[in-house]
Amino acid sequence: MKLADMPWPAVQALDRNTPVVIPVAALEQHGHHLPLFTDSLLLGEIVRRVESVLSNRILLVPLTWLGNSDHHMDFPGTLSAPPRTYLDSLCGLADNLVSHGFRRLVFLNGHGGNDVPGRQAVFELRQKYRQRSDLLFLFATYWHLGGSPWETDPTLVQRQMGHACEWETSMILRLSPTLVGEHRSLAPVEPGTPFEPAVRGWITKDRSVPGHIGKPHLATAAKGEVLFETFAKSSVALLDRVCIWDGRSWNG
Repeated sequence: MKLADMPWPAVQALDRNTPVVIPVAALEQHGHHLPLFTDSLLLGEIVRRVESVLSNRILLVPLTWLGNSDHHMDFPGTLSAPPRTYLDSLCGLADNLVSHGFRRLVFLNGHGGNDVPGRQAVFELRQKYRQRSDLLFLFATYWHLGGSPWETDPTLVQRQMGHACEWETSMILRLSPTLVGEHRSLAPVEPGTPFEPAVRGWITKDRSVPGHIGKPHLATAAKGEVLFETFAKSSVALLDRVCIWDGRSWNG
């Protein structure tokens, strides 16, 4: 069910235990070869596949395309909500839905820069509504949901999401190949090990001059389909768990 297509009486009639899915992505630079809207395009396709499977079991909020992309601001075209502003906007969306009576809220994320403020948002929401025992706040980044696409396609070289990389370039090639510029001649940019296991503060130009991180030269549309299938399947699996949650327990 798509919230944007419904009149308010239809929303009023819904079971308030219906999981509400809030897709969040970004509009930011993706190297020399991919469009600024890459994260939103990819998440939009995953959400489309998820909705086709779960249909009337979830309520889908329109995708929020403005993300926390301050680390990409050295590259023209990037639009960003600063981290605290972004965090507050996620909390505000959740507050709206809680005020309408919904109890199971899932932010489905398609941009790495949203991950830290998104996790903080669901943490703060739980503190705010600490007197409620029937609420579920989740923040999930689609490529962290347990899928291992290289098990289906062993030609995939990367084992984690980069940026405008083998994975993202492959998915855009599958989704809309005319949007992909010359990528076969691009040199790989390794993610590096920046003082691990400590976490280093960074901006993108610390790590990459052209803007990509990973191996876009290895991308193919066939790999993109495997990636879409894997990530849609793992997203459906998570939402299945949300649907059957008993509304009380810690585990799901």
